[in-house]
Amino acid sequence: MPIGLLALALGGFGIGLTEFGIVGLLPQVAADLGVSEPVAGHLVSGYALSVAVGAVALTAAAGRFERKKVLLALMLLFIAGNLISALAPAYPVLLVGRIVAALCHGAFFGVGSVVAADLVAPHRRAGAIALMFGGLTVANVVGVPLGTLLGEQLGWRSTFWALTITGVVTLAGIRMLVPPTPAPAGTGLRGELGVFRHPQVWVSLAVSVLAFGGVIGAFTYIAFTLTEVSDFTTATVPWLLVLFGAGTFLGNHVGGKFADRALNTSLITIMTMTAAVLAVFALTAQSKVMTIVCLLLMGTAGLATAPGLQLRTMKYAQDAPTLASGANIAAFNIGNALGAWLGGLAIAAGYGFVSPLWVGAGVTAAGLAVLVAGSVRPRRPAPAEPPVGVAD
Repeated sequence: MPIGLLALALGGFGIGLTEFGIVGLLPQVAADLGVSEPVAGHLVSGYALSVAVGAVALTAAAGRFERKKVLLALMLLFIAGNLISALAPAYPVLLVGRIVAALCHGAFFGVGSVVAADLVAPHRRAGAIALMFGGLTVANVVGVPLGTLLGEQLGWRSTFWALTITGVVTLAGIRMLVPPTPAPAGTGLRGELGVFRHPQVWVSLAVSVLAFGGVIGAFTYIAFTLTEVSDFTTATVPWLLVLFGAGTFLGNHVGGKFADRALNTSLITIMTMTAAVLAVFALTAQSKVMTIVCLLLMGTAGLATAPGLQLRTMKYAQDAPTLASGANIAAFNIGNALGAWLGGLAIAAGYGFVSPLWVGAGVTAAGLAVLVAGSVRPRRPAPAEPPVGVAD
């Protein structure tokens, strides 16, 4: 295994922790900076919207530059954003820091996957890309809970200092361990944008928005649900988040296998399960036992759609898979922002901290309806055996 892959995986870990590490710290941030819970939730939705912008704009703009230099520039953005967050004297500055850090997210995975594939022999490229994205999965399993624990013990700023250090180490690793990788020849920006003429690409992106919007909308406020509804102590929140992280790890693995066997059927089944789990969670959130079970299942079912949705997008975008992959990451994060916003609206309307779970179930059901309608009779048959990427 080329050691350069470890530097890319570390970058994936840091980016994953940056995106979701704030979730377990929202109560502390809200109290320290004097903002409401829904306003604090904008730290998640604002990040997600910035990822959506960066995933498409920066990925498209980076196509003309040498890949290693692009990765280094993206990590500088990551470091700057987290440094601003660590030093933020007020909420608006913290939000700016989150936005700056988020700009590198989608482009890093889009460009990094090309670099990872070039580091190994052709028959090992999928494994190399999976290893890079594995850093993101590890962040969900252990990084987010540990980041939350660090924030609770030393203050929420300590988590951003740790992320800044992670970015510096990743920058050095890429600089020393990743060889130069020239940008591949392409059809040009206009040719790549032609992928959006395919209706089924838009169906896939819409489903991605709603599928992730449902899960992340519920997860954004989960710390409040756990402490205010399920009556867990604040100190137990990091350990409970391990369950969600373990579920995402399992779901990503199992979902990929199911998608290879029967793509649309697996997605329909998984999204049905996700909506059901969120609804059951909402009904049983006052039970600690059911909360533990549902938290694990929410991570498993919710993230199991990621490989399949990536595959579905690639099937109808084989002429421009890199840009389509970036667009799918953008769709995921637009969904994250939508879900967090809708969950915040429900809380602000006085429906309580269980309401984001109901919102999540409804948004997921809407995505399921779009998928079923779009899968009845696709207008453009899918090419056989497209390359598969792992989505964020």
